[in-house]
Amino acid sequence: MIEPLVSRRVPLALAAVVALNLPLGTVYAFSVFIRPLEAELGLTRAALSVVFGLAILGFTLGMNAGPLLYRLASAPLLIAGAAGLAGFGIVLAATAEGIVQLALGYGALFGFGGGVAYVVLLQGVNLMLTGRRGLVNGFIVSLYPLGAMIGAPVFGWALTEYGLRATLGGLAVTLAVAGLAGALLAAASGMRMAAPAGGVAPPPAARQLSIFLRLWLVFFLAAAAGLTVLGQAAGMVEAYGGTKALALSATTAITGCIAAARIGGGWLADRIPAPLVMVAAHVLALSADVLLVLFPGPLLAVATLAMIGIGYGLVSGSVAAAIGIYWGAAQYGRLAGRLYAAWCVAAITLPVVAGRVFDLTGGYAAVIMIATAGNLLGVAIAGSLPRRAQG
Repeated sequence: MIEPLVSRRVPLALAAVVALNLPLGTVYAFSVFIRPLEAELGLTRAALSVVFGLAILGFTLGMNAGPLLYRLASAPLLIAGAAGLAGFGIVLAATAEGIVQLALGYGALFGFGGGVAYVVLLQGVNLMLTGRRGLVNGFIVSLYPLGAMIGAPVFGWALTEYGLRATLGGLAVTLAVAGLAGALLAAASGMRMAAPAGGVAPPPAARQLSIFLRLWLVFFLAAAAGLTVLGQAAGMVEAYGGTKALALSATTAITGCIAAARIGGGWLADRIPAPLVMVAAHVLALSADVLLVLFPGPLLAVATLAMIGIGYGLVSGSVAAAIGIYWGAAQYGRLAGRLYAAWCVAAITLPVVAGRVFDLTGGYAAVIMIATAGNLLGVAIAGSLPRRAQG
C-alpha cells in the first residue's frame, strides 16, 4: 500500500515545485533588467553582472544550507520561509537607490531563499520517486529557464507600462503567493526531508571523489557559457546588430530552448549513459561557438546562442540524472548542493568577464573564444566519466 500512496502524492509534490520554481526562475531573465537598471541607478554592465553573479552565489549557498535545515522544520515551513526571504529580497531591490541595496536584495536574499526552496523541493521529490528519475529531475531543473521564458516578455511589457520599481514589486507579490501555494501543496503531498529510519544510504565511497570532480568540471564548463547567454542574451544579440525587439524575443526563445533541453537531457539519461549526453551537449555548444566566431551577425547570433544554451541545458538535465545514478536518492540534496557550486563559480567567472569585455570593447567576440576552449575541454572530461554507477 505504500508505493501506490507515494505514487499518488508525487503529482502534488511536483505541483509544489512548479508553483515556486517558475517565479524563482525569473532570475534567468535578468538581462531584461540590464538597461532599465543602467538608466535608473547609473550602473555599469560589469557591476550588474556582479549582481547577477551574487544571485547565483546566494542560490548555491542556500542549496548547501538547505540540507542542514531538514530536521529543524517541516518541508512546508522551510518552503514558506525560503519564499518569504526571496520575496523580501526583491522588495529591497525594488526600492534600491544604489548597488549595495540592489546586491543585498536581488543578489543575496533572493538568491539564498531560492536556493533553500529549490533543494528542499528537490530532496522531497526524489525521496518519493520509484522510476524515471532522469526525466523527473530534468523536468525540475527545466523550470528555472521556463520561468524566465514566461517572465521575460511579462517583464518587458511591465517595464514599458509601469517602470522598473513597480515591475520588481509585482515579482515580490508573485513570490509571496507562490510560496504559500508551494507550502500548501507540499503539505498535501506528505513531503518529507529524510529517508525512513534504516533506509538512508551511506555517504559516497572515497573512490567516487574522482567522479564528482569530473562531473563538477563538466557542469562548470557548460554553465559558464550557458549562464553568460542567460544573463546577457538581450545585450549580446544587440551587440551583434540585433534590434531591441529581436533581443527580447531571443531571450524568450533561448530560455525556452534551455528548458526543453534540460528535460531532454534527463530523459536521455534514463535511456543512454549520462556521460554520452554530456559529450554530445558540449560538441553542440562548441559547434555554435565556432559558427559565431566565423560568421557574426544578428540572426546567426540568436541561433548560435540558442545552441549554446541547449548544450548547457542538456548537460544540466543529464547531470541532475547522474547524481541519482552515482549516489542515490537519499543523498540527492546534499550532493546536488555541492555540485551546484560549479554553477555558482560559473556565474561569477565568464558572465562577469563578459560584462567587463563589453564595457571595454562593445562586443563579445573574446568571450565566445573563451567559451570555445571551455566546451572543447568539456568534451574530453565528459568522455572520461564511467557509464554507470561504481559501487
